[in-house]
Amino acid sequence: MTDLSIVIVNWNTRDLLAQCLDSIREVGGDLPLEVIVVDNASTDGSVEMMEKRFPEVRRIVNEENEGFVQANNQALSQCQGRTVLLLNSDTRLLPGALEVPLRFMEQHPKVGMVGVKLLNDDRSFQASYTPFPTLWREFLILSGLGRRLIRPSFPSHGPPEDGKARPISGYVEGAYMLARRRAIEEVGGLDERIFMYAEDVDWCYRFEQSGWEIWFLPQVSIIHYGGQSTCKRQRRMEAELYRSRVYFFEKHYGRWTAAALRAMIYVLTGVKIVVYRGLRLVTGGKRGRLVTSWRELRWALKRTE
Repeated sequence: MTDLSIVIVNWNTRDLLAQCLDSIREVGGDLPLEVIVVDNASTDGSVEMMEKRFPEVRRIVNEENEGFVQANNQALSQCQGRTVLLLNSDTRLLPGALEVPLRFMEQHPKVGMVGVKLLNDDRSFQASYTPFPTLWREFLILSGLGRRLIRPSFPSHGPPEDGKARPISGYVEGAYMLARRRAIEEVGGLDERIFMYAEDVDWCYRFEQSGWEIWFLPQVSIIHYGGQSTCKRQRRMEAELYRSRVYFFEKHYGRWTAAALRAMIYVLTGVKIVVYRGLRLVTGGKRGRLVTSWRELRWALKRTE
């Protein structure tokens, strides 16, 4: 059994994937590790690129887009490492991004999962760890008041004031999730009823409920470009986000709490749709942020009823 298995799911992010794999080579050093890439029916030459430039990478090539969660589980079932890193294809590892978290987990046997500090391309702080969702936090997110009145990264914590590792009661972002294999075997893989979004929230919640500690290591950083696979389908993905959140609430908090969240989404998103469409009419399309449509919203939330 090797020390580390790195799992990457790819869908049409060839150039970013190549950069990610290059960064693994650069920082991996002599670490015993394996890299598994699950390609979700990419059409941009991603598979051919890996065959040519990264022959050491194990490839799982799906004929259809199986979704982020199922693709990760495909790889999890084949991993040989004592620890497993779920890593986004649109990331670039920086020095210490593998060695330091691995050493930390070796020294702290009760830790089941570790996350690191995410940075934007300009090295500014990106949301990296977040408390578990509540109805109040969801209201602040949907209304936009959280980012306006509390902090720009809301509901996530802001940049850490020191570089000390800390335990959290919440979740680390899915761009980088380093998990102990023994914990995964106890908790199980990602929930395949979640197509995407909230899979990291659900997984961390289950880790915590099973007694495993989750830690954030701000002394370790990676670059995360963010949303490269989903930006082409932004409206549909916003609807998927709503669906996943309602499912998470029903699974862990109960049907009535989930019903309250569903109603809140309908009301607040409906108001935003009306307001932003009105702005586009008044300004000739020059203002008004893209939001999900009524049809997409109903499609998403109907699947949670």
